[in-house]
Amino acid sequence: MTCLSTSLFYLSFLSRYETEFQNLVSTWLTLMIIVIIVTFIVSEITRNYSQVDKLWSLLPVAYGWITVAAFPSARIIIMAFLITIWGFRLSYNFNRKGGYNLIPWKGEEDYRWKYLRENRFLKGRLRFGLFNLLFISVYQNIVIFLFSSPLLMAALNNDRSLVLTDFLAGGFMLLFIIIESVADNQLFRFHQEKKKPDDKDNRYIRSLKKGFLSEGLWKYARHPNFASEQAIWISFYFFSVAASGKLLNITLIGATLLVLIFAGSTIMTEGISSKKYPEYAVYQKEVPKFIPKLIR
Repeated sequence: MTCLSTSLFYLSFLSRYETEFQNLVSTWLTLMIIVIIVTFIVSEITRNYSQVDKLWSLLPVAYGWITVAAFPSARIIIMAFLITIWGFRLSYNFNRKGGYNLIPWKGEEDYRWKYLRENRFLKGRLRFGLFNLLFISVYQNIVIFLFSSPLLMAALNNDRSLVLTDFLAGGFMLLFIIIESVADNQLFRFHQEKKKPDDKDNRYIRSLKKGFLSEGLWKYARHPNFASEQAIWISFYFFSVAASGKLLNITLIGATLLVLIFAGSTIMTEGISSKKYPEYAVYQKEVPKFIPKLIR
């Protein structure tokens, strides 16, 4: 409901702004609606529910360059470039795990959807179909729209010059993209080593014995990749702070909802890991979830 009411908020206030901005938001909304319809239909036909996952790293890039085309200011161009770097990295990581395939039902599906399909509250074609429509297809696409919305705030304030906050936001965003890249590379290598546990070149021997990665960045936080992803979009929000001159503005809802999605996703992920690996409970007690301890 929060996502829907926020989207309606944007629509209800469009009449206050110039036609060029109205056209920009209309283009965003049209793209979002098309993606919702296509991803829902394709996922229902193929029974592969990772269709939104395939576009997660691409849609913000599209929103970014659509905004540049309408309002080619320095701030918006910088924002679009940063989103493109983020999107390329995330798409690359998704692709090497088998997420993309020209045949929709052959792409790798997120393992968590399988667990949700077996949940007693969602079990059954109709129940999971409604979940697919309302959460996977609609809710997730609205969240993508909303965490990308600092671009709209920048477009609304297109005449404002760059300030220190822009450079700090961009610097932190790049930093967290790098940290997430390192974390994902470590996790990818670990899973590759899992397939060849007897290989002499294996780097994560202790983690292989446990069954889960607890070395590298994963020694300091249980989910350094998730933490970095959230930090990337919180940093991105500060471009709208720079553009609007307000520390708190409506585009904060996007980053907030993204954090809530990761909170729920992490609970489910850790629940699965706890059942599979006996030592995971000890790991949970010793290592923070997202933010590393300053003193160990």
